Amino acid sequence: MKKFVPALIIAAFILTACSPADDGKVKVAINTGPDQAIWGEVQKVAKEKYQLDVDVITFNDYVLPNEALRNKDVDANAFQSVPYLQAQSKERGYKFVTLTNTFVFPIAAYSKKIKNLAELPDNATVTISNEATTLGRSLLLLQTQGLLKLKDGVGFLPTRLDIIDNPKALKIVEVDTPQLTRTLDDPNVYLSVINNNFASQINLSASRDGLFMENAASPYVNVLVAREDNKDDPRLQKLKQAFQSKEVEAKAAEVYKGDAIKAW
Repeated sequence: MKKFVPALIIAAFILTACSPADDGKVKVAINTGPDQAIWGEVQKVAKEKYQLDVDVITFNDYVLPNEALRNKDVDANAFQSVPYLQAQSKERGYKFVTLTNTFVFPIAAYSKKIKNLAELPDNATVTISNEATTLGRSLLLLQTQGLLKLKDGVGFLPTRLDIIDNPKALKIVEVDTPQLTRTLDDPNVYLSVINNNFASQINLSASRDGLFMENAASPYVNVLVAREDNKDDPRLQKLKQAFQSKEVEAKAAEVYKGDAIKAW
């Protein structure tokens, strides 16, 4: 028996040393784009102030970051708004919790053909995201400009079926979100409503280039999310503190040039 005691002690030590809660590392899923620069600053602050190594995993997709979190491939993610999180949790049964609000990234309508809404012709084609939450968000934005009227009580998830008035007879076309920027070069497209992170990839700024955009009162605040089973992990508390630092706030202001509104 004496020969096995040291082995058991060594095995226990290895398991303890490799325990996710004690290894000083955390994996976070985000979307590609300017958020990568923000998270580069988070990595720096986390390492310098909290001795935490942050491994950032990027996706050019709105489904995979949540699947990665559910499958425990990552410990947290930061890419989605509250309405999107609620909709996906209901649809897919995610057991996620919010660690902190991050920023409001206002969506905006862009055009390469017109300079203001007065120039928008009847029967013009408008492209919007085909992802349920962003689609609804886009329709609500169009409604604020008087371009559409939606049924009362549609909440955050209206669809084209909820349009009850379309005075300019606009042709609303749904497109995969990452492809929206390409539609701006389509000769038939007069407007495209695009998420901030994708618009910025072709150097478009909502406040500078958008014909119109969401304001600071938008309910579509983004969040840093974990699973219910790891929400109290001390590494994630350090991650939250690193994210809420002045350095990260300053980096967001630099990268987004006013298109990121602090929400914590």
